[in-house]
Amino acid sequence: MGHAGLFIETAGGSVLCDPWVSPAFFGSWFPFPDNSDLDWDGYGRSADYLYVSHLHRDHFDPVVLRRHVRKEATVLLPDFPTDELECELRALGFTRFLRTRSGVPVERDGLRMMVTALTGPGDGPIGDSALSLDDGETVLLNQNDAHPLDTAAIREFGGVHAHFMQFSGAIWWPMVYRLPHAARRQFAERKRRGQFERAVRYIDALQGAHVFPNSGPPCFLDEELFHLNGTGEDGASIFTDQQEFLSALAEQRPDVPAHMWLPGSVAKVRKSDCEVVHRYNSHEITYLFDHKPQYLRAYARRRQPELAAERDSRAPSLRGDELLAALKDWWEPLLARANRICEGVGGPLRLDVDDTSLVVDFPARQVRLWDGERCRYTLSVPGDLVATNIAARENDWSNSLLLSLRFSAERVGPYNEFVYTFLKCLSEERIDYVENYYASADDDVDDVVIDDWQVQRRCPHLRADLTDFGTIEDGVLTCNLHGWMFDLPSGQCLTSDGHDIRASRTADPTSDPAPSEQGAGREGALTGSPQGERSRRPGRPSRR
Repeated sequence: MGHAGLFIETAGGSVLCDPWVSPAFFGSWFPFPDNSDLDWDGYGRSADYLYVSHLHRDHFDPVVLRRHVRKEATVLLPDFPTDELECELRALGFTRFLRTRSGVPVERDGLRMMVTALTGPGDGPIGDSALSLDDGETVLLNQNDAHPLDTAAIREFGGVHAHFMQFSGAIWWPMVYRLPHAARRQFAERKRRGQFERAVRYIDALQGAHVFPNSGPPCFLDEELFHLNGTGEDGASIFTDQQEFLSALAEQRPDVPAHMWLPGSVAKVRKSDCEVVHRYNSHEITYLFDHKPQYLRAYARRRQPELAAERDSRAPSLRGDELLAALKDWWEPLLARANRICEGVGGPLRLDVDDTSLVVDFPARQVRLWDGERCRYTLSVPGDLVATNIAARENDWSNSLLLSLRFSAERVGPYNEFVYTFLKCLSEERIDYVENYYASADDDVDDVVIDDWQVQRRCPHLRADLTDFGTIEDGVLTCNLHGWMFDLPSGQCLTSDGHDIRASRTADPTSDPAPSEQGAGREGALTGSPQGERSRRPGRPSRR
């Protein structure tokens, strides 16, 4: 049904997943290709179950849910730490909820269902999820853009016959950063490569009989963002399309049965048998990808009224003391509760809002006017977007302003996760949850041996099991889930400050690991799958 949207029919009932049509993130994102002419009433009124994987607006579309989806549908509710998703759905009129436990199957009318919830600071920051379904004959995994680490538990649910997964970019890096064009192009190419390698890792781990690239890419129909479409001007963007991914996958994994997946496509899957029928003919599919700029220009003309309405809906900009007072009253009480976040940022963030420059001083827990001091981090954002977020008391600026790509950024030094975590947690409930998450992760004591290095088992970023996701080359450990890198002799994180790792050489790679005192780490309980020539474990397993 476009992007991450799926309508799944089984003998045990039908499931509508992540229906999205409306422009998202201040009118920046649209599904590619256009899905607005699908029979939304027909699908929405016949759905027995509704599954919304998380609250990002390219998955949670309140307009579609309010207008087209019957309110008697049973909502499959992920096991998130807050009730924000439930509250949003109740406000739209939904009253029937099946509360799931992460990784625990539940059966209704012959349909086994399992929702795998992710609840780390990088997951929304308080929620992303994947859905497994089994009708007794065929197993389907709707991974969408979740990055589950416990792939073993998903395999235990049942051998996957149809695997729907993210394959394209869904972030603002590096496009919004003020960089020389050559550097931006290099970083974009590296990001696209990392996205592809992560997708392949999940394909290898889950061994699906059939793979469907979905949950992307977005397209950009506003003229000021049009250059971001696809791989951008001269390769400086990250939004790989379906055809590009399938071509690369066929080269690296020629034995993987992967299918083009477009709005309106229908896959009939019975065990390992699969038939895919498209609503587009072959000439139309060729035109979509070989003449993408022309297709997008026509698409943009059709959607201009929605873009104009979105612009007209924004609040008027706030300036000077009025803007300062609004953010000071809102953010300073949150900074006072955010000890680990403030320590993790470790310095001031400059926020340029039109002609007003503010400083979010994390060490001082203060919001004030900028006085000319040097700041490691600078965000330059449009005043009407900030004013709209203030008026709405938007508690996740990632889910509004940042993913709009309507801002620019600079930083001195590596990426700092804590800066963006704060901007995703602009409520007491979110701040308290993330602070407790970091506190509970500080007692990591488990070490493992990879090659001739003894390292903490969990990646300090999102606690991936490094025996599965870690590879070592020239003294640098890379966690291949998100590409974070660590210098092993020093334990220093090369990707972001404040995430150093515990590591030491071991003379005998087969010896039992013992705790090391070098560096610092965080504990988790998630597992992945082996891959990579430099991993301690065997290489890619053979397919079924």
